[in-house]
Amino acid sequence: MNHIAWTILVFFIAEFVLQLTADRLNLRVISNNIPKPFQGVIEPETYRQSQEYLRTNTAFGQFSAAFDLLLLLIFWFCGGFALIDNWTRALGWGPLATGLTYIGLLVGLKAIVDQPFSLYATFVIEERFGFNQTNLSTWVKDRLKALLLAVLLGVPLLSGVLAFFMYAGDAAWLWCWLLVTVFMIGVQFVAPTWIMPLFNRFEPLEEGELRDAIMAYAASIGFSLEDIYVMDGSKRSSKSNAFFTGFGRHRRIVLFDTLIAKHPVEELVAVLAHEMGHYKMRHILKMMTIGILQTGIMLFLMSLTINTPALFEAFYVNQPSIHAGLVFFGLLYAPLDFFLGMIVQRISRIHEYAADRFAAETTGNAGAMIETLKKLSVHNLSNLSPHPFYVFLNYSHPPVMQRIEALQKV
Repeated sequence: MNHIAWTILVFFIAEFVLQLTADRLNLRVISNNIPKPFQGVIEPETYRQSQEYLRTNTAFGQFSAAFDLLLLLIFWFCGGFALIDNWTRALGWGPLATGLTYIGLLVGLKAIVDQPFSLYATFVIEERFGFNQTNLSTWVKDRLKALLLAVLLGVPLLSGVLAFFMYAGDAAWLWCWLLVTVFMIGVQFVAPTWIMPLFNRFEPLEEGELRDAIMAYAASIGFSLEDIYVMDGSKRSSKSNAFFTGFGRHRRIVLFDTLIAKHPVEELVAVLAHEMGHYKMRHILKMMTIGILQTGIMLFLMSLTINTPALFEAFYVNQPSIHAGLVFFGLLYAPLDFFLGMIVQRISRIHEYAADRFAAETTGNAGAMIETLKKLSVHNLSNLSPHPFYVFLNYSHPPVMQRIEALQKV
């Protein structure tokens, strides 16, 4: 093993131990006492169930993470990367087809390994706690659709990246950055109208009190809104949510049908005010810009290391190639991506506080947003009091208790 192999190995083990420590701390702060803001809101039995849901998901997450790490190490040190590389080269295809086949096989193997865990999470854990609403047929169709999308969208993108690094010389990373940026922006435009409807049905919100209230609020903040959509989230889960997606005339504000069924008009307006706040404060654009900058950093560093012989030696591959270098760099880049991810999550949490405040101030009803957060947390069996270290590592949204405290100060 060389220094690159040791660097990757130490990081993956350290990250695993770090997450185990965060999980342990998160479970240790579980209390039998219902937090004061939720007293009278959540029943003791439901609170106990939320804690059991946390324990179950934590144990399952630890097992799946340990399995993934062990499988990666076995595959790596038994020469799996070299074996597949030799096999794809023996096919005698051109460098681009060989590269696509190599990466496709690795991705396919990982997907096959992941499916039993996804099945268990959906049909055992989510079923046990009353969330699962899907059936095996829908589950299989979802995965087949995802596979089709991966081929239709991922193969052209990956082909471009491989081709640029093969033939564009020192400027390859710049051309790849441009390609990936165009792809990321393009997906934002087509996803609401072409991709998302493959998985769920989106219907315009029917005329009535809720629609009138939302349109009136949007007009009051100067938010151009052509329509509000209702998504059949109940087709797969009883959990509730709302989200904003897309740009320009392709943008959509979407309410889950499960959300509408459980909240009065003023709370639903508060939820959408939060989502509109993200748009008005350009959070979506900012996060996309951050993602584009992260991609640029990654591609530049890739251009510096992708042909380094030591990178291939670390994975027992004798003949350097762009396709194998891309995979190995992804593993080498993991430590930096981990730390950048924590920074991005911190920014995301700041954005959530800002969107909450926007909703409270523009609706003049902070109480509606607070009640919505409480009900969503109770219904989704959220962890009401996570450990700060666990939040630091894993949360893109602030804990609900902290959001409520911030809203009470508005």
